[in-house]
Amino acid sequence: MRLAIPLTITFVAGMIMILQFFVPATQSLGESLQEWYMIVASFAIFLGAMNLITVHVHKIRFRAKNWKYSPVTIAGFAAMVLTGLFMGIETGRPFDFMFTTMMVPMGATMFSLLAFFVASAAFRAFRASNWRATLLLASAFIVMLGRVPIGSMIWNRIPLVSEWIMQVPNLAGQRAVMIGAAMGMVATSLRMIFGIERSYLGGTD
Repeated sequence: MRLAIPLTITFVAGMIMILQFFVPATQSLGESLQEWYMIVASFAIFLGAMNLITVHVHKIRFRAKNWKYSPVTIAGFAAMVLTGLFMGIETGRPFDFMFTTMMVPMGATMFSLLAFFVASAAFRAFRASNWRATLLLASAFIVMLGRVPIGSMIWNRIPLVSEWIMQVPNLAGQRAVMIGAAMGMVATSLRMIFGIERSYLGGTD
């Protein structure tokens, strides 16, 4: 029963979500399932919050590695939650002030550092060891050069070439990847609906 009930629920819910695109009579039921999904998914926020507090309290209690960051995490989490619940999230409130003056600058800092890591990784990866790597290196160089003012100063058509690379070969590759990912999602969904894929049950046999 522990295995049969989840598999049955998955099969019924999956079939309803598929049929709602082809059978008009099941559309209302499919919409109801989507609303139920949003309700269930919203409870994941509380589970995530409880897990966050539990993990960091455990690190503080046992003096785990880098435990000194845990009180800051808990204090920041509590401050954002309490100010948002009791004072609102409108513009000018403490929640908005902390978000715009702390969260946004820290996020911008992280993405700025990420740009340097990406550049260094690209430098290591784009080594002209074969013709494919050479083509990738040349394309990346042209695209980056076309995104800065010095590119048009060198040759006024470099931005046009950069835009063509982004809109034609790059977009074609992105669409191929998206189609492959969509086919993989369909295959995985069908495996879950028919009970072939059971990893979401947490290893239940």
